[in-house]
Amino acid sequence: MKRFLKYLSLGLLSTVLTAKPGLSAERISLFYPPFGEFSLPVDSLETFAKEGKVDSDLQFYAQRVTPEQLTQLREFLQQRFKVTPTLISQVTYSPIGEQVLQRLGNIVQTDSRQNGFYALRGALILSAAQPQGLSVINVLRNFPSTNVRLNFSEGVRVVNDLSQLTRTRDKVFASLQQDILAQTIIANQNVPQLPDLRSPGKFRWQIATFTLNDPQRDRTLPVDLYLPQTTTASQGQPPFPLVVISHGIASDRYSFIYLAEHLASYGFAVAVLEHPGSNAKRFEQYFAGLAGPPQPREFIDRPLDIKILLDELQRLEQSDSRLGGKLNFQQVAAIGQSFGGYTVLSLGGAKINFSQLNQECNPENSSLNVSLLLQCEANQLPPQDYQLQDSRIKAVIAINPITSAVFGESGISQMKLPVMVVAGSQDIFAPPVAEQIRPFTWFPNPNKDLVLIENATHFTLIGDSPQGNNVLPVPSGLLGPERTAAYSYLNALSVAFLQANLLNRAEYRAYLQPTYTQSISRFPLNLSILQSLNNEELTRIVGRK
Repeated sequence: MKRFLKYLSLGLLSTVLTAKPGLSAERISLFYPPFGEFSLPVDSLETFAKEGKVDSDLQFYAQRVTPEQLTQLREFLQQRFKVTPTLISQVTYSPIGEQVLQRLGNIVQTDSRQNGFYALRGALILSAAQPQGLSVINVLRNFPSTNVRLNFSEGVRVVNDLSQLTRTRDKVFASLQQDILAQTIIANQNVPQLPDLRSPGKFRWQIATFTLNDPQRDRTLPVDLYLPQTTTASQGQPPFPLVVISHGIASDRYSFIYLAEHLASYGFAVAVLEHPGSNAKRFEQYFAGLAGPPQPREFIDRPLDIKILLDELQRLEQSDSRLGGKLNFQQVAAIGQSFGGYTVLSLGGAKINFSQLNQECNPENSSLNVSLLLQCEANQLPPQDYQLQDSRIKAVIAINPITSAVFGESGISQMKLPVMVVAGSQDIFAPPVAEQIRPFTWFPNPNKDLVLIENATHFTLIGDSPQGNNVLPVPSGLLGPERTAAYSYLNALSVAFLQANLLNRAEYRAYLQPTYTQSISRFPLNLSILQSLNNEELTRIVGRK
């Protein structure tokens, strides 16, 4: 009984209320054998949200939680979400949105104990249309059933699964960080007196902007090229090694300006493009009802965008005076975040794994790995051996990549290049153990680095767009701690990794060591790095009590 009340009070209750219910619901009801049915009037929640008063109905639950939890619940109930009915309609009628609502509907049911899918969708759209905006209370008020019935057993299963996922993640991060610290102590190495790679390099740069067209695929690719400028012979002369940056979903070419400028200051030419089928502009149009959702074809088109970019840069180098003789196509690297992480790994040789997709994307699979909703879109592609690798690319940095289903072990193991994988411990959209840490063990090249940033989220390394194209309605609580330190980590480690693996400058490997990352690490975004981890070791860590 006590455990039930704990779940209901802020576990199940807030999980379910987050869900989205409201047309005229009067009570939230839950049947819990053998204790019978428990219910709570929506009026009690509304009064609590508006006035902070705990009436006799809510008191039964309120006395079983801490004051801090009650405060959190009230803040959550008061929160207004600035979304339009069109946006809600577009998302909830999309394949991914329907999957999410179907799963929520297993927990949030109608008075007749039916899946709440249609009721939730209608309630969300109606609530978003109201002047006061979408909130939990408004959704409840628009739920087309007098009772919102909670499927307790399904809710407990979800809570238990989420708790297990969180415990496993925290255990893996803590264990790896302890092992890294122990290795540092045993090695007893002092941090060498190295130049601070977090500071800008000596090169100035200029930006050349291009618009590339691919008529065969009807795609227009905006590109900014950050081109180093030489002032003295001692700085180094062109041609400059080339780095391509691929943004994540609903982002743009401005989200990694800080990294592009930093790499350019160290003598790298950096080409940052936009993928028109999944960039911020496409999502703005989609949310406004002016375009459809991103298509499964994006898993093919994104790598092809970068192939076209490299082809066009090679052509322009012969015809554009700004580029003549300045780009080294024998030294090309690719950096990508999230969906961009998938993109650059596929360019590096990782293969789409339809067998793994069929296994992971079974409708009965109730995994809490949110990234599978996107990865499973690839399963709609005609299964064939897509040739996405580009031999010009010699090294890859993948930040928060999605990998587990779309590649799996057999797909990842075909990428033979040096790779750096970056993972954040609080990434709930591409969970680090499933999407970065375990896949790291599958890369065959010994020149590989796993960068771990404690307390970092899926958004920590994304810069704020100067264009204001932050189109995804991400609550501030999911952004994580202040991000400046994390930007400096990525700046420094990217320079070191590219110098060591693209330019074969062995002296830069001193930066890719725990002693160095520990020296620049700043709380709460604690930084660590390792090069050696196999699947057996990881399995033992997960199995430890």
